[in-house]
Parts: sequence; C-alpha cells; structure tokens
Amino acid sequence: MPAVDGQAEATEVENPPGDEAPTPPRVRRTPAPVALLRNSWRQLTSMRTALILLFLLAVAAIPGSVLPQRNINIENVNAYQAEHPDLFPVLDRIGGFDVYASPWFSAIYVLLFTSLVGCIVPRLLDHVRALRTAPPAAPKRLDRLPQHAVLTDHDGDLAAIAAMLRRRRWRVAVRDDTVSAEKGFLKETGNLLFHLSLIGVLVGIGLGSWYGWHGNRLLVAGQDNAFCNTLQQYSESRLGHRVDGSDLPPFCLELTDFKARFLSTGQPASFRAETMVAEGDRAPYRASFSVNDPLRLNDGASVYLLGHGYAPIIRYTDRSGEVQVSDEAFLTIDGNLTSEGVAIFPDVNLDPVTGARNPQLQVAFEGLYLPTAPDAPPYARSEYPAERSPAVMLFAYRGNLGMDAGISGSVYRLDQRQVDNGKLTRLGEGKLLRPGEKWTLDDGTTVEFLGTRQYITLSVRYDPGERVVLVSSVVLLAGLMLSLFGRRRRVWFRVGSAPGETSTTERSSLVEVGGLPRAEYSGFSDEFDKLVAATRPGGARQVGATEEGTD
Repeated sequence: MPAVDGQAEATEVENPPGDEAPTPPRVRRTPAPVALLRNSWRQLTSMRTALILLFLLAVAAIPGSVLPQRNINIENVNAYQAEHPDLFPVLDRIGGFDVYASPWFSAIYVLLFTSLVGCIVPRLLDHVRALRTAPPAAPKRLDRLPQHAVLTDHDGDLAAIAAMLRRRRWRVAVRDDTVSAEKGFLKETGNLLFHLSLIGVLVGIGLGSWYGWHGNRLLVAGQDNAFCNTLQQYSESRLGHRVDGSDLPPFCLELTDFKARFLSTGQPASFRAETMVAEGDRAPYRASFSVNDPLRLNDGASVYLLGHGYAPIIRYTDRSGEVQVSDEAFLTIDGNLTSEGVAIFPDVNLDPVTGARNPQLQVAFEGLYLPTAPDAPPYARSEYPAERSPAVMLFAYRGNLGMDAGISGSVYRLDQRQVDNGKLTRLGEGKLLRPGEKWTLDDGTTVEFLGTRQYITLSVRYDPGERVVLVSSVVLLAGLMLSLFGRRRRVWFRVGSAPGETSTTERSSLVEVGGLPRAEYSGFSDEFDKLVAATRPGGARQVGATEEGTD
C-alpha cells in the first residue's frame, strides 16, 4: 500500500519455516525534503490554489488601474508626484507606477502559470482517456436511477435504439442486451479550453514582456518637429528583456494636421491626426489615425493617439535685434484645454563684440494659453476647447535659468530654485497677448504671439504577444460558454422483462430505460422523456418516469 508522506512504509515478508520468530518487516522512509516538495507541488497544482492565485492576480492589477503607469502616460505620473510628494516615493519603491513589470506581479502570474499547467495536464489526459473509452455498462438496477421508464410492445431491436441515439449525437456502446449512451463531454472540454486559454494569455504577456517595446512622445505639428524611431527621441521608453535599442525598426513620423471636433458642451466628439510616414526604403506616404483606430506600421509596431493640445508660437527679439522663436508644447490642465508651459530663450542678448553669452541676461516666459479666452478678466480658464478666441497670458523672467548647472529639469516649468534664490527675476505683471500682438519689455526687447501649432501625445508600441492574448481571450470566452451550458448525462436501454415478470413472451417485448445526469441539470427530465418517446415511433406506455433514486 502507498506510504503516507513523512511516514514509514512497511514491506510484508514471508515467515521463515520452523519455529523461528518472524522477521520484522523492512521499513522504507520517505526523506523529509522529498515529502515536503511532493506535498508542496500537490498543493500548488490544486484547483483551489489556482483559483486563489487568479483572484490575487485580479487584486494585484487594481493598482495598475487606479495609479498612473509610466508605460502609459509619464506626464500623469509626474503630476501625481507633484500632488503627493510624501506618498509617491513609497508607492514608487514597491512598483506602484510600474505594476505589470513589478517583481511581485510577475511572481503571481508565474505561480499561476505553473499551477495551471500542473492542474490541467492531468485533467487533459483524463479527458482524452474518457473520450476514447466506451460508455460504461448499465447498472444492475435501472429502476433506482433518477429517471426510469419501461416500454411495452417493443421489438427489442438494439441496433435501432443505437441508431436513434447516434442521430442525436450520443456516444453509444452496445453490449449483449443493453445499449449504453453518454453525452455532454463539451462541458469538460470547455473547462479545459478555459484554463488552457488562461495559459495562452500568460504566454502572450510573457512574449510582450520579453520581446516587446514601447515609447511615448509628444509630437508638435511641423516638418521641423518630426521624429524618428530612436530611444533618444522618446520622452519615455521601455524595452523588453530581449530587446536592444538597435533593434528598433526605422521609421519617421511628421504631424501635418490635427482635426478635433467638440460638442456645444465642450465634450470631445472626434479626433484625427494626419501624418506623413517614412518607413525604411519605402517612399513617404500619408496616413491618418484616431483614438480607437491606431496607425499600424509594416514592422508590426502600432502608433496610438493618447491626447492633444496646443503649442503657442512665441517670437522674442533681443537687444541686438536677433530673433528667436519658440513653439514648445503647453500642457493642458482642464477639459477646456487651458494649458500652461514656458518659452525659454537661453541664447539671447549676446555681447555684440565678442559674441559671448551672458547667463544673467537669459530670458524666459511662463505662459497660460486659453483657446477661448473670456472677454474680461480674470483670464484664468478657457471657456471652450476649440480656438474661438485664442490668447496667451505671459509672465516675463530675466536672469540665470540654471541650465548650465548640468541638473536635469522639466521643459514645461521654470526652475523654481533659481527664482527663489533671486537669480531669475520676474519682470512686473503679466500681459495678455492675442495672435499678432506684441509686448515691449523694460529693456526695449519685444515678445510677440504669432499663433499656435497643435500637438499630439503618441504611444508607439510593439507587442508580439498581442495576437496570442487576443486569440486566447476569444477561446477563453468560448470555453466558458461551453462549461456553463454543457451538461454531462447517461442513459441505458435494456431488453428484458419488467420486475416480477418471467414470461418469455412478455420478456421479449419489454425495454427498460434508465437515465442519470452527471451534474445539476433541470432539463434532463424533459430530454429523457423525448428519448423514451423516440425509441418507438408510435409512442409507448411509460412506467415510473418520475421515480427518484440513487445509482
């Protein structure tokens, strides 16, 4: 007999002849580490553990839906850091902003993958074995089954009964004076498809994690702002574990136009970006895409539209008459596309003799852009997201911008430390400028608002496991439907005499029928009655069709 884990197994031996005492049985002990590993594997591959891990995976995905993720929108992550400076480091340390790439999330789905494989493989083998095995023989007492009937005036033709059952897609086996039939294997097939598709989903996620890549980019309209697919040109990027920067496919993208339509309430109705695309040796071509219609590139990468906004065009003329233009994007802060940002001019007011740059004469403008500015102050919020009455509120600064210190900073905000320590000074009050208007500063330099360019926020992604996940998800739903609506059941037909009848004439004209559902199935009684009625085309007297009993 098999030994219990951690206990001894006794081997029975024959007693020696004579009066000698019997030899004690030999004892074979299972090593404790082996028993621990075996028990751990059995526990891991149990269905209960798989369900627990699946629940944990769903719970672990909640932070990825609640918290902004770096691989989706780095700007939202930065905004969360500014709003929660104390909580952000704690969440970032445990992977709250990279949930799906965190070690704890990976550990859960690796354990789930292992549990599913260990749980499904034995069930799959059992199911294949059951499909190849004939339906079981009839029990001795059919009258004790949940469904039972006796047909009289029947010719006892088992072949005709078997043919009728096969037409109704029952698996049939004929044995001597009985017909055994079984149906409903699609339930277990659906169960296995459901769990196999879960493995497919995990495999697809793994492929994407290893061989996929993505990058986010803010792209301003105009040929001079076009970008090419290199890591240096992404504001945020992440490569799979088996992907190198040199593996990125070559393509370039230019935003030529952006069309946005809004409802009267300001709610967006449609967005569409018009672009010029150049891929490898292929001639440049025009392509358009929208929020739910990404741009599919030939190399398998996809370009998704995440958002859009405005980039004010600001022209600054310094003391020597040199002109510089800024078209940096302003980030939106509300649903009406009120936007804020900066226009920085570090290389202005050069020495007219030596051409040297004076860091104390650098200039920058903080701005608040309003696509539809109100008719009267305060000019704090736009009234509509489209450009019906565009204006920009500018605040001028002069001094050292702190860009020569080698410290990284945001391109959308001034270095507040330079303002606080007095190295960067604000020049009076702000000024509201509409397109074409000019503002003359205290030193005679001027700044002019020329208009705007639109920009879009892009996410470029390549995920080789995307189709695997899609197909697995479809199979998962199909398997779930089969599992929910499939019902396993069995019926038996036996030619013989009714209980208590011994007449040869009567015995040859009786067919006893029994039915057994393998799972809860409220409609089995009706199905059983139809089978009984179909056994003899002319109809038959049914006896005990609603008797209850156990097998």
